[in-house]
Amino acid sequence: MALRTFRLWRGEGGTGRFEDYQTEAGEGMVVLDAVHAIQASQAPDLACRWNCKAGKCGSCSAEINGHPKLMCMTRLDQLPAEGAITVEPMRAFPHMRDLVTDVSWNFEIKKKIAPFKPRKPDAPDGTWRMQQEDIDRVQEFRKCIECFLCQDVCHVLRDHHKHSEFIGPRFLVHAAALEMHPLDTADRVPELKDAFGIGYCNITKCCTKVCPEHITITDNAIIPLKERVVDRFYDPISRLLRVISGK
Repeated sequence: MALRTFRLWRGEGGTGRFEDYQTEAGEGMVVLDAVHAIQASQAPDLACRWNCKAGKCGSCSAEINGHPKLMCMTRLDQLPAEGAITVEPMRAFPHMRDLVTDVSWNFEIKKKIAPFKPRKPDAPDGTWRMQQEDIDRVQEFRKCIECFLCQDVCHVLRDHHKHSEFIGPRFLVHAAALEMHPLDTADRVPELKDAFGIGYCNITKCCTKVCPEHITITDNAIIPLKERVVDRFYDPISRLLRVISGK
């Protein structure tokens, strides 16, 4: 097995530095394997968040060679064979220690989105009727593992720090899963425009590129929500019809 150099961020509370470690890189190893090997033999105090090691818990998010990725799903043979492999914490959230960030802001934001509010049942026995195509439309959004890589790569949060004004792509996906559900009756469009800041998204599709579940975040979630906001608040014909109808 070849020796590889890993340049890991070490520090606490936003301050620190990169430190180099060398460890053996075997066939099929992922970045998380290397981090565990370094913890076991060289840096037992290295802080790193992980859980399932199967790409389903979303815990081991980090920036690997500058790109937001899951450490457990990033194989070493997918990275350049020469030079050090850089691993650092996500930049869009407060740094806690070493490779760990505080992502609690995301869970507070989720509470602000109006929950699912179904219409009254279609039948006396309390059941609903839905078209399969309507269910298929929102099923994709349910695959999200909340790794927050899409939040990390979003320039509105990462570079401009608009956390108080923009909920980020993950929660636009969550809002889309509710808004597009065939049974939902809640109206989240005003909040999308104002409190949730959907206008800040300029459709770079970087969030779609980093999603480990391959959710088509931009095309299937964000753009349809933007269209709803435009129809409601900016389309002159729609506004005129609402004035005439009194709605």
